[in-house]
Amino acid sequence: MSDINNSTETMNAFLQQVKPTQVFWALQDKASEDWVVLDSPSFENTDVMPLWSTANLAQEHCIEEWSDYVPCEISVAEWLEFWVEDLNEDGVIVGVNWQGDEQYLEMELAEFTQGLASIESFK
Repeated sequence: MSDINNSTETMNAFLQQVKPTQVFWALQDKASEDWVVLDSPSFENTDVMPLWSTANLAQEHCIEEWSDYVPCEISVAEWLEFWVEDLNEDGVIVGVNWQGDEQYLEMELAEFTQGLASIESFK
């Protein structure tokens, strides 16, 4: 039961941090412009794209195998317009405020996107 509560808390905290700025962060290779996508620790034959609610959280992961990557912002509007379809076609799920070391929340793309749509600001 606590896993579900932790998942809800993690996602709610992510959405609360993203709502005022309407942006979140992923890691992108400076040279190739490839994004960090890795094998899911929980699901076989599934790729997960880690995302963070702040640049600082993303920056903490630019070490070791990701040392050539930099935090790159993705707006909620861009996610809804461009990203969802591509990731869905590739069967990629989302890692919310990824910590690694057994501390991660993986979500289905549709569930994550529904959460983002609920905070989208139409200015």
